[in-house]
Amino acid sequence: MGARPPLIAYNINLDTGNVDIAKNIARAIRGSSGGFPSVKGLGIMIEETGKAQVTINVCDFKKVPLHRIFEIVKREAARYGVAVISSEIVGLTPLDALVDAAEFYLQFDGFDRSQVLENRLLE
Repeated sequence: MGARPPLIAYNINLDTGNVDIAKNIARAIRGSSGGFPSVKGLGIMIEETGKAQVTINVCDFKKVPLHRIFEIVKREAARYGVAVISSEIVGLTPLDALVDAAEFYLQFDGFDRSQVLENRLLE
């Protein structure tokens, strides 16, 4: 019997109907193509919106945090003249993965994870 870190199903939506761009970006980030270790990715078309999506499984968010994946997808998309329009998490995700992203984007001064209410309630 073995255990693995929680998998995070993470999708990033692009402002394009060109699924080839999403496929190229997915290839750039997935571990099997030389991208991030513990990241799997595909480029797909969302028929309801007519927009392409990079659909990602993050197998170990401590090795590759969500904000790092998001920033690389954003930069890769910009190379094609495409913007990221949204992202989504499908299902459950560890609180630490979201706090990591908040720390990165909000650039808190002196932040400590003990300031997170849920962490205090668990003490």
